[in-house]
Amino acid sequence: MKTKTSKNTNRTPKEESALKELFVDELKDIYWAEKHLATALPKMIKGATSEDLKNTISTHLEETKGQITRLESVFESIGEKAAAKKCLAMEGLLKEATELLEDTDKGTEVRDVAIISAAQKVEHYEIASYGTLRTLAGTLGFTEAQKLLDETLGEEKNADSLLTQVAENYVNEAAAAEVE
Repeated sequence: MKTKTSKNTNRTPKEESALKELFVDELKDIYWAEKHLATALPKMIKGATSEDLKNTISTHLEETKGQITRLESVFESIGEKAAAKKCLAMEGLLKEATELLEDTDKGTEVRDVAIISAAQKVEHYEIASYGTLRTLAGTLGFTEAQKLLDETLGEEKNADSLLTQVAENYVNEAAAAEVE
């Protein structure tokens, strides 16, 4: 199979249609993921001890709500109706987050470390998803969708960075000092 280096070269309408179908399917997947994340983040906020962690997750909750709206704009920009398809990856990540909350003691920094771990796993999944979607949008010539997806990708990378800062600036060391 030959690999083409130039954009949109020598693709048949059927091949382009299959790629668009994959793109739309992946959009539906991340749309479901974001909607379910928006319902899970308040539980993480409630379970957190550190005010920095609560604030970081609260800020990302508001971003997530905006990302849902932005995804609806992505669908619209490509002439598709916004629809969600169950995202098994996010379902698993959120289930793991719930288990981590249940398995750690309330009011401890160890719980905060667990919350950061769960949240960063989610962020890394989202970074991978949005990076792929942004690239596919460009390949398909969906410049508006590409711009919108790139904006969300930046927010996800920033959220991951902020979670790392919270962990490294205080929470990890405080958790290490806790005695059972």
